[in-house]
This record gives sequence, C-alpha cells and structure tokens, in this order.
Amino acid sequence: MHLHRTDPADLVGLLSLDDADRLLTSTAIRTPAVRIAKDGSVLPQSSYTRSGATIAGQALTGLLDTRKVLDLFADGATIVFQGLHRYWSPLTDLVAELELELGHPCQANAYLTPPGNQGFAVHSDSHDVFVFQTAGTKQWEVHHDGEAEDVLLEPGLSMYLPTGTPHAARAQDTVSLHVTIGINQLTWRGLVRRSVERLLAEVDDGHLPAGYVDDPTALRDGLATRLAAVAEEVRRLDPADAADREIERFLTTRPARLAGGVRDVLAVDEIADDTALHRRPGHPCVLVEDGERLKVLLGDRVLTVPGRLRPAMEEVRARPTLTPADLAAHLDEQSRLVLCRRLVREGLLTR
Repeated sequence: MHLHRTDPADLVGLLSLDDADRLLTSTAIRTPAVRIAKDGSVLPQSSYTRSGATIAGQALTGLLDTRKVLDLFADGATIVFQGLHRYWSPLTDLVAELELELGHPCQANAYLTPPGNQGFAVHSDSHDVFVFQTAGTKQWEVHHDGEAEDVLLEPGLSMYLPTGTPHAARAQDTVSLHVTIGINQLTWRGLVRRSVERLLAEVDDGHLPAGYVDDPTALRDGLATRLAAVAEEVRRLDPADAADREIERFLTTRPARLAGGVRDVLAVDEIADDTALHRRPGHPCVLVEDGERLKVLLGDRVLTVPGRLRPAMEEVRARPTLTPADLAAHLDEQSRLVLCRRLVREGLLTR
C-alpha cells in the first residue's frame, strides 16, 4: 500500500458528485455500465432496470429505472459505475495517458455510497488499483503483512493497492464517491505465449497414431520429434524482434479516443500553414523503420508513410503544439499541409 497527497482539485474535477448524479439521472446509461451492490452482494439487474424502452422501434435493454436506483441508494446500496474510461472524457484522457506511462491496459470504475454504508465485504482484486476520493470520506480496511490498517480517504489523498491486497471500505458521515483505476497487467507468461504461438501453429495437425493406448512407443517418439523441433525454433527466436512486436501490438490496439473529431473532420481542409495544431493527450507517436517506409504507431492503428518523412515526424513527436510552418525545414508548404491534414484525419493531431 502507498498513499499520496495532492491538490484535491486535481482529482475532484475528474468525476464530481454532480457528474455522477447527471450520469444516473439525465442520461440513458445502461447495464453493464452500472451495477448496484448492498451488504456485500451484487443486486440483480431486474431490481433497478426497466423494460419497454425503445429507440426508433428497437428495444433498449438494461436501461436504468432512475426511481428504483434512487430508492436503493436511499436504502444503503452502493452504485458502481463500470468502465468509465469508455464514456466519461476526463477519465478517458487520464487512462489513456496512464496506459502510455505504464505500458499496461487500464480501466476506471467509480463507487457512490450513501453515508455510513458499505457496498462490498473484504475482498481482493486480480489487478493493481489506484484509488482516489472525489466526494466525502471513506474508511478503508487494508490488510497487508498479516495485519489490518485503517486508512481514511478524503479528496486529495490517493492510495495504491498491489494485486491481491485484501480490502473493504465504508462511507463515513457524508456521501462518498471514489474512483478506482485498475491496471490490467501484461505478464511475462503472456509475452512468452504470444512469442511462441506462431511456432505452435506450425506443428502438424495430424491424428495421433492408432493403438497408442496399448503401445505408447509411437506416441512417445512422435511427441519427442515435435517437441525437439519446437525447442529448436524457440532457440532461434530473436528476443529483440519479439519485444518490438509486443510494443507494436500494444500501441496499435488501444481504443480510439477522438474527442473533437467531428469538428476536425469538418475543418481539416481549412488547415493552413499557420493553423495551431495539438497532439491529442494519451496518443502515442512511435516511429518504426520498415524498409523504405516508416510505420507510425498511433495507439489504435498503424500509419505507414514514406521513410523520407521521418525528420518531419520527429518534429511532430517533439512538439505538443505546432503549426505546419514549423515543419518548413523538412517539407515544402504543400507537402507539410498534406502531412498535417493526414495526421488530423488519423487522430494524432487536433485543431
């Protein structure tokens, strides 16, 4: 466990009590984006959703019944917002930047608990967790080294819990809202598995020999031959190449995060040499040589451009804000306008 204190405003602005209220009462939020728990048990969805809602004649399932939700909350239930990084932009940006810092997929949940109540009994998570309070206070019972420690979280104080740390939390005299950032760790086992999957796929898919139950000799010999072949191929694997593939896999499979994309699409052709452009927060720009081409890893995709654009792309990488004119040392005006407009369309830059 580790505690860190910062300016409360830095954290409260990520998801305030009013924000949580608005999500619950003024949007068409649905399960599984919300679940509700009370006294250590997750309540059935039927106890807080409604049926019969439609859009354009199509049925909506899992739509919250706001009155039922508020009645349960008034009766002591905790409301859990799941996967907030998918639909709440301040946490979308935070998670995107954190993923680049850590190199691990991240997620954001939030827990709204009425005064004096507790949603879950002592439990542990299968991933690392960062926790921060954005409204009220919550008393945490954290178990480590065989002992329990009490921690009072309040706005401005955040806590890190490693994987498997047993914990429980109870709201104090006022309503509590806290956010958890889960780190879904990539592991050495997973990397090794992905590195050898291709080799395993090359093992022939022929049938095992008939009669091997009574006479296992052919089974043993055949298995020994195939294991030896796989072992030889494993020895030939280039760790540097496998590591590069893992980095490219991670930096091309993140969710697309394109806030403001509609305005960018509408105005992309109006970008001029003096138009101010910004790097999107949490978007990588990793350059990988590929023969005479240059691969640009953008987070949710890979962009391939001519290798001669590398100096200009290095300039883009180095600047959080730029205009096409800033690339004048590398490209003529028409070429740099084409490049910058392309990078806006691809989501790396925004107006």
